[in-house]
Order: sequence, then structure tokens, then C-alpha cells
Amino acid sequence: MRTLRFLHPALALLALACPSVRAAQQVTLRNGAEFLCAHQEAVDDHIRLYLYPTSTADAAQIDTNYIDVSAASILSVATVPDPVLPAVLPQDHTQAQSSSSTAPLTAAETRELLAHAGQAHNIDADLLASVVHAESGGNPRAVSRAGARGLMQLMPATAAKLGVQNSFAPEQNVNGGTAYLDQLLTRYHDNIVLALAAYNAGPEAVDRYHGVPPYAETRAYVARIIREYNRRKLAAHVIQTANIR
Repeated sequence: MRTLRFLHPALALLALACPSVRAAQQVTLRNGAEFLCAHQEAVDDHIRLYLYPTSTADAAQIDTNYIDVSAASILSVATVPDPVLPAVLPQDHTQAQSSSSTAPLTAAETRELLAHAGQAHNIDADLLASVVHAESGGNPRAVSRAGARGLMQLMPATAAKLGVQNSFAPEQNVNGGTAYLDQLLTRYHDNIVLALAAYNAGPEAVDRYHGVPPYAETRAYVARIIREYNRRKLAAHVIQTANIR
């Protein structure tokens, strides 16, 4: 079983065309993440992407809803028609329901699913549970703004490479996500910190910076999973000790 280990690039010349009055921009990053943007601008040594609102109620907050990325991380920018926005979202956009009829999993079913996947790939099930907790909160129908789906938040392109046909099917999603994490652990010689950073920001970013990228989101993501993993291990130790007594 793998054990837990603790342990500027030049700005690319990229022309980002200004969107037309009735057009949005589909920005694709090299790590597979995709964002629907209203507009973007250069800020210091990075590009600020202003995310397209998910409802008309959010339109007034467009100038405060953005992410910063390096120009080198952008793979392509395509002009697309403005989407038709609903007045309000039926529920939180990060936990959007898919059209799949997949029923919610019980805690016991989730543990069993993670245990099987962990055994198949020699990865601690508690680590997988910590990733699921950070990625989707255990919601098999979760969808992020970037389009990542399911329990382990697989991007469509990544899911396709892993042979996952339905990211909302818990078993497929977990098996695919675990296989991907296994690939990253192998790539980074079982360094869990680098593997988790690559899971979040993409291996290209980890390789470029020769370590955890200086992205606030990625650093917080790794720390959050490490804390959750340690919490689970401590709880298991306390229970085991109590049973022995």
C-alpha cells in the first residue's frame, strides 16, 4: 500500500481576441480544463478569465467572478455563441444534477466502491475517500464550472482517455479517477503531494514548476486532502485503540 509522504515561466505570446457583443469565449487549458468566459484581460504576468455567469441573477457579479491563469497554460480560445441563461439555477452550480438516473450512494456503498478501486490500484481507500470529499463532497452527479463530472470530477477528455463512458456512474467514475491517480503516483514516484497537485492542476503544470504550482487553488486543494487523509487515519487509530482496550 502506498504511504503518504510529506515533504516563472516566460509569458507566452498569445493573442486573445476581444469577444463580440453577442459572443462568449470557450477557453481550454493544456490540463484539459475548459471555461466559458465573457471576456479576459492581461494582469501583470497572467491572464484573468472572467467566467460567464450561470444565470441572469449572477450577471451583475461578472467582474468579481474570475480565475487567473498563465498565458502558457492556455491551449486554445474559441468564440462561441452566448448561451441562453436561466433566471436562476435550480441548485448550486457546483452540484448540478445530470440527466442520469444514477441513485445517490449510501456511505457504506461509497466505502465499498473506494475499497475495491483502491485494492485494484494499490492505493489507500482513505486517500481516495479524501479526494472524493474534496472533489465532489460525495455527490456522484456533481458538475463543476469547468465541466468536471462525478465523484472524482473527471474532465470529459480525461474520462474518454480512461475509457469512462458515463462519468455520472459512480463505479466508472471512481475506477477511472483511481486509475488516473495511479498513473500520476507512478509518474511522480509515489510522491502523493505532487500527484495530488497534478490531479488538480495537470501534470504539465507540476512539471513546468518542478513541484507544486504556485496556484492558490492547487496549494489549498493539496493541503485540504492531506488534512482530510490525516483526520481519517487518526479517527481509525482511535477506534482501533478503543477496541483493543
